[in-house]
This record gives sequence, C-alpha cells and structure tokens, in this order.
Amino acid sequence: MSRSTESVAAIVVAAGSGVRLGREIPKAAIEIGGVPIVVRAVRSMISGGADRVIVAAPEAWVERFAQWLAAYGDRVTVIAGGLLRQDSVRLALGYVGNAGIVLVHDAARALAPAFIVDRVIEAIRGGAQAVIPVVPQIDSLRRTRKGSTVPVDRSSYLRVQTPQGFTTAVIKRAHEAVGTTEYTDDATMCEAVGAEVTTVPGDGLAFKITEPMDLVLAEVIARGE
Repeated sequence: MSRSTESVAAIVVAAGSGVRLGREIPKAAIEIGGVPIVVRAVRSMISGGADRVIVAAPEAWVERFAQWLAAYGDRVTVIAGGLLRQDSVRLALGYVGNAGIVLVHDAARALAPAFIVDRVIEAIRGGAQAVIPVVPQIDSLRRTRKGSTVPVDRSSYLRVQTPQGFTTAVIKRAHEAVGTTEYTDDATMCEAVGAEVTTVPGDGLAFKITEPMDLVLAEVIARGE
C-alpha cells in the first residue's frame, strides 16, 4: 500500500500531573481560554490530518476526558496511561489498528498549529521513517565543566517539538526493543533501533506548557484566537 493512502493515528500523551504548574488536577485537564488542554491537543491532531486519536490519560480521569471528547465519536479513544511517558505510548500503540502512520504528541503542547501536524504527516508520506518538528535555539548556551562554564555554539543545536511522526512498523519495533531503558522522546528511541530521523520546521506556538509562566502565555495567546 502506498503511504499516501495509509491512515494516520495520533497518540496524545496526557497522563502527566499538574504539580509543576501548582495545580491539583492533571495538566491536561487545565483549561486555556475555557478549553481543557487535552481537548485543544486532540483538536490540533484532527485538524492537521489525523484520522483517529488515542489519548493516554490519568487512570482516574479517563471517563472525564472521554466526556470532553465525546463530540468526536469513535475517532477518539481514551485509555489509562502508564507510569512513564513511553509506557503511555506503548499502551496506546495497541489501539492504532491498521494505521500505517503514527503521530506522538504531548498534550502539554496544546497550541501546536495544525499545519505542523500536516508537515509531519507529509514527510512520512514522502518516505521518511521518523520525523520531528524543530525550531532554532535562540538563547545563549553554556556548558558546565570542572566547576566552571564554557560557551556553546547555539547554531549547532535545535529544540525538538511534537507531534513526532513515524511509520507504524518503526515505532512499534522501537518500543518492543527498548526494554527498561528510558528515553525522553520517541524519535530518539527509534534512532536507537536504526531509524533515520528527518526534521521539518516547527513553530513557536508548539511550546510546551511546563511552568506557571507558560500557562500565562498560553492563556494570553488563546484570548487572541
């Protein structure tokens, strides 16, 4: 089958806590502009070209998330996520069905524009095995060395965003092979089993909501929609 006709399943990792944001509810349940983060993340995936979405949610919030996403019908499945991010992805891979392309997206990047999703999908359809959106490193960098610091050439570094895209065969093979080794993202995991990683331009709106100030910025952006 040509990749141009293969369906796309997006996994939205939404099982994280809201501790660093100072909240007592999961991060993906926090509202931005009156809309829960998880709903915004799913909306972005579907608007960008995903045929269906699997949401890995905190176990106690599966029903609530499913209610929020009920308007999408059977295009969205909500499951209980795992302890680690990669555990959640591995569990969600069991629900991608016959999709030939899999996207993995952090719900915390709730404002990621749909056009980035489309870029990632098109790169996979064009023959890539693993695709990551990236943006230039704009801050000056220094590296610690023997109790002091030395400058680092920032032009040699890129910041990685999501959604990351993969052929289903590659990402499943990677998750089967990693064992107990922890990875910060799926592209690095796929690279470890021999997949070549391709980059596409990301966007500033795909920033990760991690600290309270990120939430303030996201709220300001949402008001201007």
